[in-house]
Amino acid sequence: MTSRAAFKFQLYVAADSQNSTQATANLQALCRQYLPGRHEIEIVDVFLQPQRALAEDIRMTPTLLKVSPRPSRRIIGTLSQTQRVLDTLGLTAGTP
Repeated sequence: MTSRAAFKFQLYVAADSQNSTQATANLQALCRQYLPGRHEIEIVDVFLQPQRALAEDIRMTPTLLKVSPRPSRRIIGTLSQTQRVLDTLGLTAGTP
């Protein structure tokens, strides 16, 4: 993680399923637009790392965890409703 990476995310996906692929693309686009140079994304495939999914109580994919800054947040779905995602993460759409 770079020293400027203020936001750390973990995205739990199910291999290359359509919803997981869409969530990955949506999260990357959101971070490029609203958190340029200030984020880190870790993609966790629940098929390859089921123990991590169990440890985080991941029951559906895709699931996004905002690890930092606190408070932590959890969003389930494709992250296609940008304003709702920004609100949940505590970001403002008007300030990149």
